[in-house]
Amino acid sequence: MTSTQQYQGQDLLRIGDADCYLLLAPEHGGRLVRWVHHGQDILFWPDDADWSRVAKVRGGNPLLFPFIGRHFVDGEAGKWRSRDGTVHALPQHGFARDLPFEVVEASESAVSLQLASSDATRPGYPYSFDFTVTYRLLTDGLEATLATRNTGDQPLPYYAGHHFYFDLPHALRAESRLSMPPSVRVRQNGDGSLNTPETGDGTYTVDDPRLQDTFHVLRAAGPVRLAMPSRTIEIGLNDADTTPWYAVTTWTERDDSDFYCVEPWLGLPNAIGHGQGLRWLDAGAEERATCRLLVKP
Repeated sequence: MTSTQQYQGQDLLRIGDADCYLLLAPEHGGRLVRWVHHGQDILFWPDDADWSRVAKVRGGNPLLFPFIGRHFVDGEAGKWRSRDGTVHALPQHGFARDLPFEVVEASESAVSLQLASSDATRPGYPYSFDFTVTYRLLTDGLEATLATRNTGDQPLPYYAGHHFYFDLPHALRAESRLSMPPSVRVRQNGDGSLNTPETGDGTYTVDDPRLQDTFHVLRAAGPVRLAMPSRTIEIGLNDADTTPWYAVTTWTERDDSDFYCVEPWLGLPNAIGHGQGLRWLDAGAEERATCRLLVKP
């Protein structure tokens, strides 16, 4: 069912039942705060979360739009250059995680939250758009869809993504495994360029330093699996009728952080500069990208 629940002093939107449910904060970047599956928290959320700066909270699933990661102009971060040569200022990961979303549809098993272009978005991104996230509870997991619609009259550049913080005690990283479909490993240099790609492994232990802040550019279809002692999360990517995910990024904050991030992305950081994963959406067009997160024993 759909309701409002008090959590950490906030009124959050709740969908689901007593055992499997989502808690979301539409006013705080459309953030998915908790995903509880058969009584267990799948995502990490800190007990001392600072709700005055939710965009900076390490937890849940922040939404990354219109661009992912850091973008650069002449080596300076936080800026990007449009086709006409104009330089715009835009924060890391874009602005979606900082702005309120509108609840456009909600039921006992699904919810859609939308961010539309406004005076708050146009200074750094002079395009008209609707950006919508839809979460749908499944019997065995969660489906998450990002939809971008160009409501303007000029082509729109974008590359969006998720930032799932999976609950994983740091002491269990060496006992956990990450399995990837065929891919190459890439990292971003300090000036926004990319390093030379390396052939990716099929399986890593989660404490492998090669995973830290690394982009796994997908070369073939297949799921990503995060196998932990308590459960396995299988992330299904690239439905035939949806926009293909370009990469999966792996990251954590510190050696003692009790979370690990596995993030489906539509492009690479600074794609607006180097083009790897940059998408152009024609006027009036819409694209949808779906991933399914299945929870297995």
